[in-house]
Amino acid sequence: MEKRFKEILNNFQSGKWQSAAGIGRWFVKHANPERSPGEVWHYSPEKSKKYLSVIIPTCDANRNGYFLNLLSQIDSQDYNDFELIVVRADPRQGRAINTGAAIANGRYLLTLDDDTSLPDPETFQKLVTVMEADSEIGIAGGNNVIPKNANPFIRRVMREIPRRSWESVQSITDSDLAEHPCMIMGTQEFKQIGGENELIPRGLDPYLREEFRKLGMRVVVVPEVVYHHLPPANLNKLLRQFFRNGRQAAYTNRNYPQWVIETPDTHGREFVAQRPFCYRAARYLVNMVKRAFKGHLIYLTVSLAYAAGFIRGYVCYRDETRA
Repeated sequence: MEKRFKEILNNFQSGKWQSAAGIGRWFVKHANPERSPGEVWHYSPEKSKKYLSVIIPTCDANRNGYFLNLLSQIDSQDYNDFELIVVRADPRQGRAINTGAAIANGRYLLTLDDDTSLPDPETFQKLVTVMEADSEIGIAGGNNVIPKNANPFIRRVMREIPRRSWESVQSITDSDLAEHPCMIMGTQEFKQIGGENELIPRGLDPYLREEFRKLGMRVVVVPEVVYHHLPPANLNKLLRQFFRNGRQAAYTNRNYPQWVIETPDTHGREFVAQRPFCYRAARYLVNMVKRAFKGHLIYLTVSLAYAAGFIRGYVCYRDETRA
């Protein structure tokens, strides 16, 4: 294990990056017309069968130290037949993942965020095993749980804000909570649906899940697969994140309303994929009132930040990807 991590780390630190601009994404259905400004780092061990391709889109390949910690945790995985692809400095997450998929050799693609934490060394093995056992599963995700050592602020954020954490499932469960921070899918099926949508800065997860469901495939969350995907460390950064998310959501709503898909915060396969804008706005206000009665002040604060960002983005009507 130690030797492999040194190999990964030395390869990463040597700066062997290639431009992503020239990598063809022939399978992409909704391609961004701009060339990718990013760079690609590809770790592909010779002895590996490359059954699994791990793709990590990242802004700076650092993320305040989270990224290097993730590399160490990847090294600790019991599963060895994988390659690692990092796409740096592409502001379009969908395009970055498509770039990684274009050069991937694995039968399965596993996406991780650069600040994902994998406490379980059997994560890769468990996800691959589930995909191998059931050909009807198109996407399988893990359970985002609150770390035992999380401080009170992080705990409160992850408990109050929907989809930031949930109780781990006890069996393979159809769920809309399978998300990019820890999500595996078949490479062939991913390309069959046209890959990630590169035109939208927000709503990538629900779009991708919906496209897999259109193929008649299941989207599930897997028991005993645990990861941590933490919110920003303080309130100021959290508010900035939600303000940005609101702006980007407004851009998608104005330009591509056909791709605004519902994101329920509970498990289950059946739900209405799209709702009218007025319905969603009214529901947003009702939820704020309900949370006010429960004393969820962090939820209320970030909801107001999101709404302010949405209004700003809707009025400005511009691409908010880089903001």
